[in-house]
Amino acid sequence: MSRSEEAAPKDVQAVLDRIVELFERRGSSLYGGEAVTQTEHALQAAMAAEQEGADSTMISAALLHDLGHLLHNLPETAAEMGIDDRHEELACRWLVRFFGPELTEPIRLHVAAKRYLCATDPEYLAKLSDASKLSLELQGGPFRPEEAEEFERNSHFESAVRLRRWDDVAKVKDLATPDIRYYRRHLEAAAGL
Repeated sequence: MSRSEEAAPKDVQAVLDRIVELFERRGSSLYGGEAVTQTEHALQAAMAAEQEGADSTMISAALLHDLGHLLHNLPETAAEMGIDDRHEELACRWLVRFFGPELTEPIRLHVAAKRYLCATDPEYLAKLSDASKLSLELQGGPFRPEEAEEFERNSHFESAVRLRRWDDVAKVKDLATPDIRYYRRHLEAAAGL
């Protein structure tokens, strides 16, 4: 499914303009204790998806997976203050009017995918950055076995895990990437334009 049937093309273009504006206005904040900004993280995730040969929907999901951090008004240090900002849910709620579940569900589930991978892949947990380990604790820690089994039954399970992997590699200081406007064509394709 592409964009919501109720959203007119001009409304979708307006939301794409708003996404670009959010990254340009708020994306220079640090990405949760990492050595990259929110925008750098998003661009690196999208680039990793594109390099892997993902379609426009998944490239856009990679770009937008942490959009919730740009939508709320919590400080950059929210996790250090013991606050789970639930950015994945905020981004999903904001995007669902313009994009289909193939994009919004992996975004909504990318935190669950981290919890799943921590429960099922011992090496994964060991490789998490300190900042990611802190947020994992706030997000509920690794899944229990029954939670992992339930997550595997979700129709967007594999896409969420793919997105999570791109999220994890998108923390490289000073990595050259295309700019936010380069990804506009992928966003338009994902929205069905």
